[in-house]
Amino acid sequence: MLNGKTALVTGGGRGIGAAICKKLASLGADIAIAALFRNEQTDALEKEITEQYGVRAKTYVCDVSDAEACKETVRQILADYGNITILVNNAGITRDMLMLSMKEADFDAVLNTNLKGTFHMTQACYRTFMKQKYGKIINLASVSALLGTAGQANYAASKAGVIALTKVTARELASRNVTCNAIAPGFIATDMTKGLEDQYLDQIPMKRAGKPEDVANLAAFLASPESDYLTGTVIRIDGGLAIS
Repeated sequence: MLNGKTALVTGGGRGIGAAICKKLASLGADIAIAALFRNEQTDALEKEITEQYGVRAKTYVCDVSDAEACKETVRQILADYGNITILVNNAGITRDMLMLSMKEADFDAVLNTNLKGTFHMTQACYRTFMKQKYGKIINLASVSALLGTAGQANYAASKAGVIALTKVTARELASRNVTCNAIAPGFIATDMTKGLEDQYLDQIPMKRAGKPEDVANLAAFLASPESDYLTGTVIRIDGGLAIS
């Protein structure tokens, strides 16, 4: 389904990002993993993808909060792979704290990675998508942006910004046959959410945490030709957490 296509996944070295990398690889896409560091996890992921799915996989060290780093990473990927067809803006951080005690540096750090990082990487790929007249952009938002979770002023604000950015990008690129959609996960069991289960499980109608693979399956649909007429949407995957 995705043979001949290249997927750039930011924050692709672990958690939801790694699950998306593996799912897209299983459908035939070559994978470019953008990660803040190269480490044992990224090396193992590269090996697993190439050996199990027979596609290319390479890690590119990139801080998405740095616009120039994003541009250089995209240049390197285009030189190595020849195209970028799918962009998954997944890189994200949290620094949770009640607003009263939140430091400006922690607010800025979360917005710089989650929101500006999405903008930087989308901008770096923009001309490529326009010239190709085809592309899939998938942004990772959060139900926190919809619910306004206490203690997450920085995170919720960043993800609300991602939702707005998704809609703007979709409008700007629709005439070029490029789609842009957002996924809003709820409580997903990853390293980032470890230890927080008791705070959320009682609020989830399905009474369980989601898995990274649940998000990856949705990302695969949005990356595929099956979603070609879907753009500017925000899709919750949260076990019912944010039912309104």
